[in-house]
Amino acid sequence: MGVTKEQVESTLTSKLKPSYLEVIDTSGGCGASFVVEIVSEQFEGKRLLERHRIVNAALEEEMKEIHALSIHKAITPEQWKQQEEAEKSNANAVA
Repeated sequence: MGVTKEQVESTLTSKLKPSYLEVIDTSGGCGASFVVEIVSEQFEGKRLLERHRIVNAALEEEMKEIHALSIHKAITPEQWKQQEEAEKSNANAVA
């Protein structure tokens, strides 16, 4: 039995206290492949590679069974806010 989406969510929530988290099981249910988007204050002052290492370290036990982990976003709450504002202004510009 592989890792579940809920296990990944639970571990990341308890260890990184994200303000936003999305975990998608891309393995078809066998728990071997996941895509993650995470927003956490713990990423403040960290480069992208360091942020990915933090996520991988948080999932150390789960990574023993996960074959692929794609971290689409690992950003700070401030970066998240800026992205949301940019998307809103782009939507307004198109309308």
